[in-house]
Amino acid sequence: MGGPEGFTWHERGDEVVVSHHGRVATVLRGARARDFLDDVERGDPQELMARLTGNYRRGNERQARQHPRNRGR
Repeated sequence: MGGPEGFTWHERGDEVVVSHHGRVATVLRGARARDFLDDVERGDPQELMARLTGNYRRGNERQARQHPRNRGR
């Protein structure tokens, strides 16, 4: 499984706008924007943006599909 891709970000005044495939996914303001700018310098920006937007796989999809509550779906 590959890593997240298609995310971009840019600063707009005091805000950080995170987009996914050209569509705005989230806008960070204040402390969250400052923390993002600090973290993007240290880590993988694609992974960080995926986590911020909630657009990433957690690795448990196969287990959830096999759970008795989800059988027959």
